[in-house]
Amino acid sequence: MLRIGLTGGIGSGKTTIANIFLTLGIAVYDADTAARQLMNANQQIRQQLTERFGAATYKHGKLDRAYLASKVFDNAALLAELNAIIHPVTIQDSISWFTRQQGPYAIKEAALIFESGSEKHLDYTIGVWADKELRIERVLQRGGLDREAVIARMDKQMDEAEKMKRCNFVIDNNGKTSVIMQVLELHEHLKSLAGR
Repeated sequence: MLRIGLTGGIGSGKTTIANIFLTLGIAVYDADTAARQLMNANQQIRQQLTERFGAATYKHGKLDRAYLASKVFDNAALLAELNAIIHPVTIQDSISWFTRQQGPYAIKEAALIFESGSEKHLDYTIGVWADKELRIERVLQRGGLDREAVIARMDKQMDEAEKMKRCNFVIDNNGKTSVIMQVLELHEHLKSLAGR
């Protein structure tokens, strides 16, 4: 069974693409959701976060995401420390998840595949590409962030062109080409690569 990564910057539409693969019966590991669960459930992570960021990191036994975000958002060194605590555990969790999957391939959806070193544990990577303005628009439509906040988040992510260069396959999600057709073609191609 092939282990496939699915990545793209904020607003690229990688979750939409992941959902299309799900409808095709392909299992998808959502790294963001898994990391959030692990930050609450994994004792090693809880202890390390509390030691590094203080007792206020957990409120009533649950991770205080707003508090943690306020600590790391404008501090690259602290963000790197946070990632160094969370990424290895999430990567191990995804490796173990892959071993339990059936089918020709399974997918790990994650924004930070290359930044975290996850690609070393994957056979192929799919990138989801969309123009910067379209990505900003999509995130603004979701609500919760203003334009400056969206751009600030984008600026903290790996350059999108560089990310796509590192991917084995790229899905164009600019709204001009059917993503469903692109996913269906890729699905058939991945099945053939897996010998199914």
